[in-house]
Amino acid sequence: MRPKKYVNAKDVLPEHLIEEIQKFVQGQHVYIPQVNRKPWGTVSGMRIELDERNRAIILCYQGGLTIAQLSEQFALSEERIRAIVYENQTK
Repeated sequence: MRPKKYVNAKDVLPEHLIEEIQKFVQGQHVYIPQVNRKPWGTVSGMRIELDERNRAIILCYQGGLTIAQLSEQFALSEERIRAIVYENQTK
């Protein structure tokens, strides 16, 4: 069973707040983002893993490996390797 994707404002908000919102939006769906939403990959640890991989790519590139060699070594396209290397150069 899938969780409900929305809640009715009348079920969770006080009437005066609904009236204020209705001054701007009526009869439409309104998305309210989470306050403490964590950036992509921080919960799973994937962001750290990718950052470490990208640092390794940059160090290898600075050490003399070519884009083609890095592409083979890290199993990424040459375009992705270039993006990682050049993104670092603009920082």
